[in-house]
Amino acid sequence: MEKVTTAKLKALKSKRQKICMLTAYDFPFARILDESSVDIILIGDSLGNVALGYRNTLPVSVEEMVIHTRPVAKAVERALIVADMPFGSFQKGTKDALSNAINLVKAGAEAVKIEGAGYLDAIKKIIRAGIPVMGHLGFTPQSVHQLGGYRIQGRGARDAARMVRDAKALEKAGCFAVVLEMVPDALAKRITKALKIPTIGIGAGSFCDGQVLVTNDLIGLSDWFPGFVRPRANLRRAVSRAVRAFTREVKRL
Repeated sequence: MEKVTTAKLKALKSKRQKICMLTAYDFPFARILDESSVDIILIGDSLGNVALGYRNTLPVSVEEMVIHTRPVAKAVERALIVADMPFGSFQKGTKDALSNAINLVKAGAEAVKIEGAGYLDAIKKIIRAGIPVMGHLGFTPQSVHQLGGYRIQGRGARDAARMVRDAKALEKAGCFAVVLEMVPDALAKRITKALKIPTIGIGAGSFCDGQVLVTNDLIGLSDWFPGFVRPRANLRRAVSRAVRAFTREVKRL
């Protein structure tokens, strides 16, 4: 079983082989994903929405990310383990950013993901310390209030050109991949062709080098999911049926 590395991901792009990335926040799901040949397992700050009951990702702390990274790292043998840098963990300065990235790596992450292209100094410092960084452009959940809600990004010519520049800047800074979230298909294709590093899309069409989803959305465990998601199961209904059946059995005892 060959371990997935940042070098292997770049090789997959050059071979035009697609990259699969999904989220996990605990040991059981991480083990299932790893055994199912997922290339990248992301401990996303989306855990705020799907696991911790927050309305968005903003309240998620570094400590919470560390807690959820540890069991995922124990479960994974093959996939590359990437942990999100949560809101406030890299915006305060390069020293704090590096310290927080180190804490995530000590918890078991093999790389970290940072939203936006406005923190290149922090990204470079983290990479110089030997920690791979994945970029994230388009709709960035940590900027949900600034962006005015969940909206497709890069529709206009000026915004599209800026996103292309940002993607190139992230590549130049040393990022090993870039997530493109909720951007038009044509723009995702343009960025993918412009970069030597892989692009991983979520709601960004089929032209990216890979795809990522929140696992809870993929398996129908969420009570709400974005319009671009097509659940492959309805686990929420299955769990509900099992619990109701058990409850009826107990009541009849």
